[in-house]
Amino acid sequence: MGSIYGDWLKEQRETAGLTQQQLADMAIMTRSHIAHIEAGRRVPSKEDARRLDRALGTGNVLSSFLPQDDVAIADYFEAARALEQQAVMIREFALSFVPGILQTKRYASAVLTTSFPPVSEKERDRRLVTRLERAKLLDDPETPVVWALLDEAVLRRRIGGPDVMAEQLGHLVRLAEIGRIQLHVLPFALGVHPLLSNMLTLMWFEDQPPMAYGEGLWMGRIHDHPTVVRELQHRYDFALGNALPLKESLALLRATAREYERHD
Repeated sequence: MGSIYGDWLKEQRETAGLTQQQLADMAIMTRSHIAHIEAGRRVPSKEDARRLDRALGTGNVLSSFLPQDDVAIADYFEAARALEQQAVMIREFALSFVPGILQTKRYASAVLTTSFPPVSEKERDRRLVTRLERAKLLDDPETPVVWALLDEAVLRRRIGGPDVMAEQLGHLVRLAEIGRIQLHVLPFALGVHPLLSNMLTLMWFEDQPPMAYGEGLWMGRIHDHPTVVRELQHRYDFALGNALPLKESLALLRATAREYERHD
């Protein structure tokens, strides 16, 4: 996925006769960060953009023409999905439904059926394939490390019917039982918590700073400014500290799955 901004950065770098690594060294950044910006997968922070301008001698062009915050949510999602494939640790918070990488086929299909405005069956099938491809991250037994922090509403909202929900909750339990994911539930009894207003994904990488992706209705945003990312990490940690321990979380998932099975 390219971008006008990324293409222009690449053109200026190549005109200056610099490799990505050479530019990264001059701008005090990582080569992979430069590569992500040129490919349109990331937007540099204002400070990064200023350092790139200084390194390339481009005045204040890169810092003045940073992409705006109102980029289409699809663009942010695609960029976040690409980064997801490179992460060594992912921490998910879900407020309304199971995170994409943890969804079963039938659950994912039910989620995508509710798209608004409606999309064609062909487009739904394409999105379903993409969703299931993301889940293949878990085929590797160790990387990425995945934490799932779920609001209890995720367990209670019937998506696709009782049988689909029972299957989905069973899938989560199995992933946790084999140690592939760490799972915790924020119970209704807790009331207000620091993540109540949003869906959040935190990602860590081997060769670049951590980042976050937040999404709500008709809005999505990748955050890579260190201060913002740290604040979101702190919010996640605070909420996690108030969540049910793993054993109690799994007991709640099993009990809820049994309720769905009885009503199937």
